[in-house]
Amino acid sequence: MKLDYQYVERVYAGVLGKIIGVYLGRPFEGWTYQHIMDELGEINYYVHEKLGVPLVVTDDDISGTFTFVRALADYYYNREITPQQIGQTWLNYLIENRTILWWGGMGNSTEHTAYLRLKNGTPAPQSGSMELNGKVVSEQIGAQIFIDAWAMLCPGDPELAADFARRAGSVSHDGEAIYGAQVIAAMEAQAFVEPDLTQLLDTAVALIPKSSVIYRMIDDIRDWHSKEPDWRMARELLETNYGYDKYGGNCHMVPNHGLIILSLLYGDDNFQKSLMIVNTAGWDTDCNSANVGCLLGIKNGLAGIEAGPDFRGPVADQLYLPTADGGRSITDAVTETYQVVNMARALAGQEPLAPKGGARFHFELPGSVQGFQPEESIESQGTLVVENVLGHSRRGKRSLALHYQHVATGRCARVATPTFIPPDALGASHYSLIASPTIYPGQVVQAQVSANGDNNRTVECCLYVRAYDGSNQLRTIKGPDTTLIPGAEHEFSWMIPDMDGQPIAEIGIELASAERADGTVYLDYLTWTGIPTVTWRRPAEGGTVWQRAWVDGLDQLIFTDEPYRLIQNAGTGLMIQGTREWTDYRVAADLTPHMCTATGVAARVQGMRRYYALLLCSDGMIRLVKELDGTQVLGEVHVNWQFGQIYDLKLEVQGDRLKGWFQDQCLFDIRDSNQTLTSGAVALVCQEGRAACNTVSVRPIVS
Repeated sequence: MKLDYQYVERVYAGVLGKIIGVYLGRPFEGWTYQHIMDELGEINYYVHEKLGVPLVVTDDDISGTFTFVRALADYYYNREITPQQIGQTWLNYLIENRTILWWGGMGNSTEHTAYLRLKNGTPAPQSGSMELNGKVVSEQIGAQIFIDAWAMLCPGDPELAADFARRAGSVSHDGEAIYGAQVIAAMEAQAFVEPDLTQLLDTAVALIPKSSVIYRMIDDIRDWHSKEPDWRMARELLETNYGYDKYGGNCHMVPNHGLIILSLLYGDDNFQKSLMIVNTAGWDTDCNSANVGCLLGIKNGLAGIEAGPDFRGPVADQLYLPTADGGRSITDAVTETYQVVNMARALAGQEPLAPKGGARFHFELPGSVQGFQPEESIESQGTLVVENVLGHSRRGKRSLALHYQHVATGRCARVATPTFIPPDALGASHYSLIASPTIYPGQVVQAQVSANGDNNRTVECCLYVRAYDGSNQLRTIKGPDTTLIPGAEHEFSWMIPDMDGQPIAEIGIELASAERADGTVYLDYLTWTGIPTVTWRRPAEGGTVWQRAWVDGLDQLIFTDEPYRLIQNAGTGLMIQGTREWTDYRVAADLTPHMCTATGVAARVQGMRRYYALLLCSDGMIRLVKELDGTQVLGEVHVNWQFGQIYDLKLEVQGDRLKGWFQDQCLFDIRDSNQTLTSGAVALVCQEGRAACNTVSVRPIVS
């Protein structure tokens, strides 16, 4: 299959199907069929409001799917990527007991067990092997729920998809869990080119052993389907023959894989009906629903998702990926689609796609809104509806239409998208949302807008951001406005002002008028560029949300009078903030080593095990190191320092050149000839002990 626009759109439908499936099934995950029928009835649409939970949530199915596949990019798009390299990716992006996984303990949570094996030096695939972890633990569902992105890299190539599934799945799983993952991956890969479900199943089962339970169960379900028209009766047969009473553990692959196959066969190729069956049937509803939604999204495209009720509108493309790469935690289905697409293009030796010059929000996929929704607040009372439309774009084919009514004095209309943890997600339970903001002071926002020629009058238009304040509430900061007469266009350029260290939670557009205004303004794109000019310390006005902007990769991070106290019981911990897009900059911090093996600042941080760092070490040395699948010392100098004293450290990264300062003395000016870390966030580092910091700053490099 050509990796063209049709492929991009099918990947987008797969990503949407995946997250819709999760959001649909998550509120009653783990319920039995009877419990669901008694409390909720058939699941034909979202039920989160009935159960008093948010719709858009963090979830391991989504986080693992779009995180572990990053191994391919991190290891240079090698088709022969190894399980060991994928295991290294786990160690880099996971923060123990905090991100992605269910941290249920050794021998209880399959993924936690595998993580502990990896952490303690057992490489993949041994880390997930039945030999080490036993049959029950190694055959749980996780290999299947994380596999969809690998499949979407392989349109029309089910053999490669199944092989990727084996390699990725073996980091944490073995046996039947691998076979189930291979079936899902092969079906999804082939679904790009084959519309017939029977053919998809035939293709997939041909790639796993005929002696496997998964093979036999699929054969049985297909036989039941040929004889029994009622999916409920087939569900009873599945439970009787392959239920939880026969396949133990917390969430075994076999019964849940069976529900996926059953819902596909009985779902009449209908997105809503298939998801209704797989969710109503119970067990691991969010996982099973996610795989079904992804497969049908790929196979039937956006039209298949839109054939029933509005599953897309409430979701608005939003998803969260909490990892040690916190600047990518707040994301959307369009962004993740292009991440997958461009990995596939790299595998094929093709250049990446960058709609509208690489704009963060470009709306080039049908129906996409990329998290932009009308803001409901006391300040914003005009009526506004957002819609993705063709045209009204200088750089592409589509734009976001902002249809407004009743805009007048005191009744502005606003539309915004998240750039950090939204207020309703601050108290997220089960899987917490760990994130850094995506935008910072000193960066320049650019956006193109135009007014419909049929608008009834002129409106004032401006960009704005909302940042947290000392009361943990959102305050609005507006940029320069422009007057949009009907038919006019305007390109904004606005440098974000200082926020006193408070994180920016959202960015948007405001429309206002002195007289009643009705009409449409089109947003062509919105993006930002540049290195921040930002200083982090305890904000003068207080509050606590600013603390959440730091990705906590330490054993303990305590916000005291210092105001940062870093504690690491063993190994190396990081306190990270920023985004992967930052390239050339200087990071500075005042650090107090109290009792530790080493402490310092890091730049171009791409997770827990990928960064440059300038470290003040307990043996009297200051070292410039590169952390990338192991530690490489790039330079070291002996300095005189004492525990309990404050020291200024600065680290500058510019291309392949690295410069490091201790107490304003430049000790290092070297080049990394093997430059593999070209961008990333910043961090404070602590090794085995306690250190403190008052202030951290990031600045562009001034020639």
